[in-house]
This record gives sequence, C-alpha cells and structure tokens, in this order.
Amino acid sequence: MIKFAPRRMSSFIQVILLALICIIGLHFFLKSDSTSVSVKAPEPAEFKQQPSEERPKEPAKNRVKAALVSLVRNTDLHGMRQTIREIEDRFNRVYKYPYIFLNDVPFTDEFKKGVKDLTDSEVSFGILDDESWGTPDWIDEKKLQHVLDTADYINGRSRSYKYMCRFQSGYIYKHPLLKDLEFYWRIEPDVKYYCQLDYDPFVYMKENNKMYGFNMAPNEYMVTIPTLWNTTKAFMKEYPQHVAKNNLLEFAVENGDYNGCHFWTNFEIVNLSFYRSKQYEDYFKFLDRAGGFFYERWGDAPVHTLAVTMFLRKDQVHYFGDIGYYHPAMGFCPKNSKSSGKCVCDPDKENEFNYGCRRRWDIV
Repeated sequence: MIKFAPRRMSSFIQVILLALICIIGLHFFLKSDSTSVSVKAPEPAEFKQQPSEERPKEPAKNRVKAALVSLVRNTDLHGMRQTIREIEDRFNRVYKYPYIFLNDVPFTDEFKKGVKDLTDSEVSFGILDDESWGTPDWIDEKKLQHVLDTADYINGRSRSYKYMCRFQSGYIYKHPLLKDLEFYWRIEPDVKYYCQLDYDPFVYMKENNKMYGFNMAPNEYMVTIPTLWNTTKAFMKEYPQHVAKNNLLEFAVENGDYNGCHFWTNFEIVNLSFYRSKQYEDYFKFLDRAGGFFYERWGDAPVHTLAVTMFLRKDQVHYFGDIGYYHPAMGFCPKNSKSSGKCVCDPDKENEFNYGCRRRWDIV
C-alpha cells in the first residue's frame, strides 16, 4: 500500500491541476473577448471626430474687381509661399481673390507651380517692359554710376533697387494684368499676417469711399531722399490746382519740412483710380524727370505718402489697425488682440505706437 499510494495521489493532483488550467484559460478568454467588445463600443458624441472643413468652391458673390499683387523674383519662391499660406489661412481661402505676380524676367515653372499649389484662386504671371524696368534716356549714366559706386546707405548701390522703387511708384498700376482692376492689395515675400480677417477689405474700401489703406507708418531714412521734398514743393508751385483742400500734408510736414513719416507700402490696399488720376500721374512724371529715383534713392513709400497727403482728405484714407502684420525688420500687433482671440501675436512686444508716425496719424 505504501508503494501505490503516491501513484494514486499523483493522478489525483494531475486531474486537479488540469481542471484549474482550464478554468483559468476560460477566464482569460472571456476577459479578452469582453475587452475587445468594449473597444469597439461607440464613443460619446462629444469625442467623435468632426468632418474636416471643406474649402469653399466658389468666390464670395459680392467681390469687387481686385487682386493681390506682387513684384517678385524667382528666388523669392519660398518667401512668397509663406506669404500666400498666411493670406489663404487668414482671408483668401474664403474670398478667393486672384493673385498677380510680376517679374523683370520670365517666371520659372518651379515658381509657377510653387505658388499655384497653395491656392484655388486664379493666378497670373506677367513680365515688365523696358520702359517700366530700366534707365530712362534723360538720366546721366555717368552721374548714376558715381552714385552706384559711392552711396553709403542701404541699397544705395543697387541699380535694380532703384528700378523697383520707380516701378512701384509709377508703373505697377499700368501693367496690362491690372488694367481691369478697381483695387489692389500689395503683398511681399516673407510676410506674416497675425490676425484672422473676417470681412472683405476691398468691399469695405469701396463702400466707404476710401482711396488708400495702410497699416504701418514708420520714418524714412532721410539720407535717401535729400531733395524729394524740395522737388515736391516745386511740383505744388507748378500745379497748385492738384493740391486738395483739407488735405493731409500736416501728417507729413512739420515746420515747413518733410518729417519722413510715410505709409509703409509693402502693405497697401488702394483704389487704383487714385494712381491713375491726372494729379498722381503729373506728380510721378515730375519726380521722374528730376532723376531722384536714380541719383538718390527715392522710395515708393515716401512718394506714395506725399501724393496721398497732397491729393486726399483724411476721410479718404483708412488705417487697417486690425490687420496685424510683420515684414522683415518691423511689425505690429493690434492693441485689442489679447481680447479678440483672432491674432497670434503680443501687442506688448509689437506695439503699434512704437512708431512715432502712427501716433501722429491720430492727431492730424
């Protein structure tokens, strides 16, 4: 009996162990199956993924004849793509205004594809002619070359920069691609637009009889325009009929001299009838014949500003203080952006009143 008892005990234990294994296996099987069912259960409604917002397929019905326009080089593709992305996200994916890109040489296929990939809007590409991009025959080439060799201010030795300032001052609005437009919005590469824009600034300008819109007003480098004001005074003396009553010259002139205040024209929204007016055209031709675009560095910003302040009233000019903006070197954040929730910037760091001419705008 002593020999056979362990065998009977061993068999009994084996049976018990086998039963336990089966019970444990069944437990895990049921738990696993229960878990899989719970994973597939519907989520609460508030956690369901919402369908992605579809981009509007049609332009806004009340659009005006306007476009976003840029004079740009092929090498600016990356910076231009950044700007387009900002504008599409903040504004144009809804309103679908066309883009017009201008260049002094043909655009590459890479540039064309690179900008068209970012928008559903119409995109046009134009090239400049010799009259609008070049040295006119009345400019003394030797005198110009001396300036290009000796100028000690930024871009003073760049011939192409002088061409650009002259083109932006007197030719951009004459380009065939802009001939049917009522308004244009000038855009530049490497720009940031800080705020969501929930209205159409072109429609606002048209409905409120605004001719010129800006959003920054710094001071000009006076070394670049030593004779611009004297030339402008000579123009006003010759064409007194062009100077508007109740004009805005107080913004730009203090104690009889130009104070350097200017609308920073890398952002401007303009009723193009202003640039096409006889007053403006006579002023540009007067400046062009004086040669300051080449012998000095007359920028389109002070030229546009002096024209606006001579020919318009304040109620015809609009400050777009809600379009937060950054162009390399300078920017501003709307003062109410902390409460509006529509801007991605800090008004304490980029205060619009950091610029003296912005403060002056409120008192003229």
